[in-house]
Order: sequence, then C-alpha cells, then structure tokens
Amino acid sequence: MGSLVCAGAALLPDADHHSGTIANSLKPVSNAVARTVGKLSGGHRKGTHSILGIAVFTAIAWALSLLTLDTGDGLFGAILIGPGIMCVLLVSYALKALKITRDTKLLPWTTSITLAVLIAVFAPEEWYWMPFSVALGCTVHILGDMITTNGVPLLWPLKFRSPRWMRDGRGLELDMIWRSGGNLSIPILGDAGSVREWIFLIPVSLYAIVGIVWAFLDQMGYDTMAVWYQVVGFFGADRPARRGA
Repeated sequence: MGSLVCAGAALLPDADHHSGTIANSLKPVSNAVARTVGKLSGGHRKGTHSILGIAVFTAIAWALSLLTLDTGDGLFGAILIGPGIMCVLLVSYALKALKITRDTKLLPWTTSITLAVLIAVFAPEEWYWMPFSVALGCTVHILGDMITTNGVPLLWPLKFRSPRWMRDGRGLELDMIWRSGGNLSIPILGDAGSVREWIFLIPVSLYAIVGIVWAFLDQMGYDTMAVWYQVVGFFGADRPARRGA
C-alpha cells in the first residue's frame, strides 16, 4: 500500500497540469484538483516542482494523518480517516499511471476507495508512513525532471535568471544547467521521453518491481534471505570463501 501511495505521490508535482494523468484519474474530482493546484502554483512546472512544493504536499499529508476516528473497540481501534481520504486520490493516480484502471467512471473510484478503506482500517498505528511516502514521491519526481533538459524552479517563488553573458553563449555550457527562465537542470537524460530516459528507466523500474515483490513475500512469511543466498551461490560469489575455508 505504501508503494502505491508513493507512486501516486510521485505524480503530485504534475497536479498543476489540466490534462495530465492526475486530472484524468478520478473525474470529476481530479479535474477540479488539477485546476485549483495549477492556479495556486502559477502554472505547469512552477510551484509544485520546487522545494516549497514538496514541503506543502508533505505538510498536507501530515495534517491529514492526524485526522483519525477512535471506534472504542478492539476490532478496528483508531481508523485513519485523513489518510484514507488522501489514499483515494493518490492510489487512483498510481493506478492510472500504471494503466491498471481504464478511462471509465466507475472502476477508478471503486478500486481506489476499496484500497483506501483497507489502509484506513488496518493501519491504525502507522500514520507516519503517509507524509514520508508523499515527500519521497514528490522528491523523486522533481529530481527526475531536474535531470531533463527543461529543469525545475527549485527555489520558487524566488526566480533567479541567469546572467546575460551566460545566455549569450559565453557561459561555458553553464547555460544548460542554469536556464534562462531561472530553472536548474542537470540534463543527463536530455529531453523528456528521450531514448536515454527510457534506458535509464528500465533498470530503475525493474529494481522497484523486484523490491515490491520482495517486500510482499517477506510480509507473507517467506524466507526471502534463503532465496538470496541461493542466488548469490548460483553466481559463484561465495566460491572464494569456500576455497579459503
């Protein structure tokens, strides 16, 4: 559940885009959210792609994490109302981005609400994972945009334009890092959607999938470390130790 929430939170910086994944994930609520965030943040790739944006999203998640309902019984205990509400949105974003739910009206709502209810009921003492997941997801998104050509306005609403001599081509390629509009960029991956970006994303995505499956099996009680030792032994990493013994 934390992985889904983090994946959904990784889309939050793009909540400023009226036609992005978030805007189309949980209609009509998501459309209203995207329009509101876009107006408050100054447009696409502005406030939501900054350090302040990360702080605001994390603060909202932390505040909602405190909104609980004590049922007074031993079956459910304290129900996380705030995280449940936020999970409905974040899980729907993740499901939409992962193409698990189609562009229908009913399926995104039913899937997201079901998962959110499970989180709200069965994780009564683990409220701190919500702001952590949101902060991590937003940070990863912004770092990902930062290593593309356009960069991000990390210090928004402050805007520091690059000096004229740098924009005139005498900046020793520093103009690629300090954009004319004030954005900061380390364009390792080039433009968004480039071949370099896909080459980078494939191993990262595989690592994330393996990590999620590994954690799931571990929680289910499987001896994952025994599997790890078998894999290490198969590739011969322990052969020198055996010869030394």
